[in-house]
Amino acid sequence: MPAAELAHVTWRKSSRSNGEGNQCVEIASLTNGAAVRDSKDPGAGALVLATSAWDGLRAAVRQVGL
Repeated sequence: MPAAELAHVTWRKSSRSNGEGNQCVEIASLTNGAAVRDSKDPGAGALVLATSAWDGLRAAVRQVGL
């Protein structure tokens, strides 16, 4: 999704992001899911996931221990 369409959302950095700043992911809660973007290039757009896809992604990340 183009970054301009998500200008009104509140982004937060993932608690699992690298403290050195080179592997940071930001997440925004949406009414029907979530958006994920690279904090180093927020203008590049975001991946928007429906609630079921977001829940599945979080479960998969937890399962592999990330």
